[in-house]
Amino acid sequence: DFMNLFAIHLHPMTLKLLLPVGISFYTFQTLGYVIDVYRGTTKAEKHFGIYAAFISFFPQLVAGPIERTNNLLPQIKAHHEFNYEQAVYGLKLMAWGLFKKLVVSDNLAAEVDKIFENLHDYNGFVLILASLYFTLQIYCDFSGYSDIARGSSKLFGIELMHNFRSPYFSASIHEFWSRWHISLSTWFRDYVYIPLGGNRVSKFRHNMNLMITFIVSGLWHGANWTFVVWGGLHGLAQIIENAFVNRKEVHGFMWLIRVVCVFILCSALWVFFRAQTLSDAMYILTHMFNGISKISKRVFLCFLFGGLTVAIYDYISLVKSQEAISLINNRSTFTKWLAYISLVLAVLIFSPKGAATEFVYFQF
Repeated sequence: DFMNLFAIHLHPMTLKLLLPVGISFYTFQTLGYVIDVYRGTTKAEKHFGIYAAFISFFPQLVAGPIERTNNLLPQIKAHHEFNYEQAVYGLKLMAWGLFKKLVVSDNLAAEVDKIFENLHDYNGFVLILASLYFTLQIYCDFSGYSDIARGSSKLFGIELMHNFRSPYFSASIHEFWSRWHISLSTWFRDYVYIPLGGNRVSKFRHNMNLMITFIVSGLWHGANWTFVVWGGLHGLAQIIENAFVNRKEVHGFMWLIRVVCVFILCSALWVFFRAQTLSDAMYILTHMFNGISKISKRVFLCFLFGGLTVAIYDYISLVKSQEAISLINNRSTFTKWLAYISLVLAVLIFSPKGAATEFVYFQF
């Protein structure tokens, strides 16, 4: 389209390709293994069955976390006996993941899909809400899956890596990517960014390395220009941040201001991630302040309730440097069981009935 403006007609191969389910995850896990063996940081596994179990370990097969060889493979090979405490913790983690997925994400998904698939029927405040809904939806959906994967793995005595650490409480884009989809961001760091030269090169080359890494990260999410732009804008944001923002740790009110700014920026960039085309994304960004339209009160209350619950959980986990679930174990028996039963009842009562909603990241 850009070249057509200059009367240069191109016929490139389309970026809209049909890909097998979960190919990005097990391909990257396999690539990591091959590269580690090539570098000599791990030994090649001679037993095909153990290798197959490592690559196709079912809890994280289709949506991660993208496990590293030195973490998962030795656990696959080790002897395991049932551990009651570990299994109980895993069940609690699965319950929390199901709450985020079924109660928060799935209730928001229907409204998000309706608005994004009929964008020109909406304008103004509804588009702002749709962007915020998707910001919460994709986090609860993907982190919910990761919690379920980690929880079910604990039943077998397997410890998977943390994939999310309160990302929406990040005070910079750099910090956001150290907390969001950690298994992917560290994979790109170790196998793309550092081999390109990382930050051990000139400033211009360093910026190029960042941009290449983020654009490739965008393409990893899908063969569509919207993902390329999403990745490129995140790369650009980090380049600008490196040039003008002091990375010194901040506290108090200044920390809150920076967290809010990063959250707003990430929410705006999620629009490109969710929109089907670049023109749809631009429509949202250019029409979201044109008046106020009617909103669904039920979905809005779900957004407030779900967002507040997840925010409290993530903030406690951030401040205490451990998952809030583990802190509940230290409470009285009554408090613990009240929390557990409330969580399960919320999943049973408030999850959408009669609607099968797959995980967002299944498409990647």
